[in-house]
Amino acid sequence: MKKKDTVFDYVISIFLIYGFVILCLCLFCVLFGEAAKDYSTLFALGGQGLTVDTLLQYFVLSAIIATLKFVLFTDGLVKNIPLVIRSIVMFGAVILVIVVMVILFDWFPDDMWEAWFSFFVCFLVCAVVSAILSAVKEKYENRKLEEALREMKKGAT
Repeated sequence: MKKKDTVFDYVISIFLIYGFVILCLCLFCVLFGEAAKDYSTLFALGGQGLTVDTLLQYFVLSAIIATLKFVLFTDGLVKNIPLVIRSIVMFGAVILVIVVMVILFDWFPDDMWEAWFSFFVCFLVCAVVSAILSAVKEKYENRKLEEALREMKKGAT
């Protein structure tokens, strides 16, 4: 039996995504902030940190991603669609939202191919890490359920 998601699970999801993204941005800020300061509003403070505007923009992005995750991966809303299709739609939608935000908030020049290439490489790395972590988590949860089922069967005999 699968646990029913609550509003608290949704809020936790937003902050988990936000925390991971901001941690990555902080790392990029330290590594590339000074060099990117003149090209990107994300690094307006150079290597010194992130602006409040950037933090709020990424909070909105995190909320959108959490909403997409809730809509696409909650069986109550989307039924009978294979997990692979849901995942493809999720990643496509996230890329689309980020592209819109890049252009809307001038995160980096939209005519600079190096910035787009870097974005897609970073996105791909994050997507792969996310997929691996999700698979490991699911495997761990399945193992726990199997152990509980064995114990329950053992107790019934």
